[in-house]
Amino acid sequence: MKRRSFGTGRPVSLFTLGTMRAIGSVDQMASVLEAAAKIGINHLETAPAYGPAEQFLGEALQHSSTLPEGGWVTTSKLLPGSSLVEGQHQLDAILHRLGLNTLDNLAVHGINRQEHLEWALSGEGAQLMEWALSSGRVTQLGFSSHGTNALIEQALRSQRFDFCSLHLHLFDPQRLPLAHWALENGIGVMAISPADKGGRLQAPSPTLKDDCRPIDPLVLAYRFLLAQGVSTLTLGAAFSDDLTTAAHLAQADGPLQQQETEVLHQLEQRHRERLGNDLCGQCRACLPCPNQVPIPNLLRLRNLTLGHDLIEYSQERYNLIGRAGHWWDTIDASACESCGECLPRCPHGLNIPKLLADTHTRLVAAPRRRLWS
Repeated sequence: MKRRSFGTGRPVSLFTLGTMRAIGSVDQMASVLEAAAKIGINHLETAPAYGPAEQFLGEALQHSSTLPEGGWVTTSKLLPGSSLVEGQHQLDAILHRLGLNTLDNLAVHGINRQEHLEWALSGEGAQLMEWALSSGRVTQLGFSSHGTNALIEQALRSQRFDFCSLHLHLFDPQRLPLAHWALENGIGVMAISPADKGGRLQAPSPTLKDDCRPIDPLVLAYRFLLAQGVSTLTLGAAFSDDLTTAAHLAQADGPLQQQETEVLHQLEQRHRERLGNDLCGQCRACLPCPNQVPIPNLLRLRNLTLGHDLIEYSQERYNLIGRAGHWWDTIDASACESCGECLPRCPHGLNIPKLLADTHTRLVAAPRRRLWS
């Protein structure tokens, strides 16, 4: 599998094995780990927040007989907000669980609010990261974020981080300009879960399959991001069969081919046809809402529901609202009071209160179990 530069650290494979799903047993983790090495994946992504993942991964690494060329590149994460001493203990515990003396990449797990960034840049987090580097426990530093574009840009421009993990998806490309800036400035970019969080594309709707024909939707989503130059894409495999698409795309790091471009155009055309004059263009001109309703985020889910029949995914994400802390939106469409402040701002003249009410009616459902973030 081809590799790309990743900040100042060792190059990583086009796909990264995320370890949050192979947590049934050590044997399950070991099976996925061996399959990943065989197809050329060299980058592992884990975190203490992933339940027993680090413990299982460490035990699997000790008994693994198959290694990628040059060995594994390993990334783990620490939640923001700890004291220096707490963070030191947490990092040493990560290294102990993984059976490592040095971690290639340490990320702040979720710079989602301003106080998280302040902790990392000027608080005890800054002291923790300096200690991690100077003691040789960590090679380079990064962050993941579910926050606003402005917050992510501030983190990138701080010159404190060598890599970032961002939500970059075929159906939500709003952060791509930030990713391009990062890459141009030598910062590695890892796309978080472009399959599952990108629309549950590992199990696409029949409508989406037809919209992407003759290309599989998941293949198209992966190729879209790889053609943008993203360093690596995370793949949360529970079983070795989950790596089939990654194996197929092991060398597929070139620009989009003509057929891929044509299918992307077809996808967008059908999306627009189905939504008609109700299509939200995601320009964000409607913000701010006096009730803090995240209008574009909610109407994006409506776009996907009507545009490609991604109802199961949209319901899943909609019903996380208010149930995932700072990892996701906290206010749903029912908070709209039809005040009308957003109406003159919308360049497309959308009846936003009406569309929000429709979104809530279509997507509100019983909450489901959340798998991490």
